[in-house]
Amino acid sequence: MYAKPRYLVAGDSSLVVELGEGIDPAVNRRVQGLARLIRERGPAGVVEVVPSYRSVLVYYRPWELPLHALLGWLARVELYESDPGPSRLVRIPVAYGGEFGPDLDEIARFSRLSPEEVVALHSAPEYLVYCLGFAPGFPFLGKVPPEIAMPRLATPRTRVPGGSVGIAGEQTGIYPADSPGGWRLLGRTPLSLFIPHRDPPALLKPGDRVRLVPVSAREFREWEERARRHGPEALWDEVVVEGGEGGG
Repeated sequence: MYAKPRYLVAGDSSLVVELGEGIDPAVNRRVQGLARLIRERGPAGVVEVVPSYRSVLVYYRPWELPLHALLGWLARVELYESDPGPSRLVRIPVAYGGEFGPDLDEIARFSRLSPEEVVALHSAPEYLVYCLGFAPGFPFLGKVPPEIAMPRLATPRTRVPGGSVGIAGEQTGIYPADSPGGWRLLGRTPLSLFIPHRDPPALLKPGDRVRLVPVSAREFREWEERARRHGPEALWDEVVVEGGEGGG
């Protein structure tokens, strides 16, 4: 974590505020707190705030908010006391292995563990949603247990099914829709993580906590059927636990 924020000009209408390095929950807490502070109390002229693992990207209207004025405002706010707000616990069902996780056996060989042990390790942590990116609603979660932190594929797949749960080094994540991708796939969720017509459209948001709950293939199909019958958004209320165990 940096003692003082670092400011990087990113074009003529955006500014990056770096708060630290690496995948670190303390750094990310500061990121989420600053993002919330700017959204709620930021100066007129701020257009959008995008938090990442270790920085906040601020889009602004330079004709309304000159860069020096934005930098001056940032220098005055209490970055270290900014509060990211309460977090939610979200329980996401995941069917592991087989057709749902084609790389599970390879991850097991890499880790020198059985597939069952990989599943147990992967589903044990309570993951932090560090940020959303790559594709709409794609959550970057971390950290996975070091035993199963396997690198990305050397050659990405041209199509990864939506709902696929993958590992890339210390990160794990969930593909919201069919897309190319190079993460190691070990399972799939029947939930839709991004529904464009909803507000907000993404199930998860930065700062949420996620538990991955192993389910059988039969249970996976039951979730799918309920989504077809009642609509995918109907399942969201079932998996979100406001606050949850130890929540903020």
